[in-house]
Amino acid sequence: MNTLDETMKSFLAKQLPIQATVSKDGLPDIGPKRSLRVYDDTTLIYNENTGGQTLQNIRDGSKIAVAVIDREALDGYRFVGQPEVFTEGMPFENALAFAEKAGMKPPKCAVLIRIEEIFTLRSGPTAGTRL
Repeated sequence: MNTLDETMKSFLAKQLPIQATVSKDGLPDIGPKRSLRVYDDTTLIYNENTGGQTLQNIRDGSKIAVAVIDREALDGYRFVGQPEVFTEGMPFENALAFAEKAGMKPPKCAVLIRIEEIFTLRSGPTAGTRL
């Protein structure tokens, strides 16, 4: 399954997503993505504002993993997918509108993440299970 259900969408809307990529030399890069949100039922999007290591890793071919966790509930999800960078078109227009509404500076680009795999991070015997 690579389709977001309502619970997953709620997690993404309420919790701070953490993303991870890897450099072409194998060095992991991890950090929060405050602008990460649902684009559609099988795609996530975020505004790339810094143009730093994460973007370089993506341009070098890295996949991306996004974890979102509710610490109190000991529940969460990991989404893995192929990112795609946009500097024009509908995804970029979405990013510009999001930035304006949130009072943020315009992004350098928009990054779509086409979800390929979803895993549960719920504490217990099913932790890490692919959904």
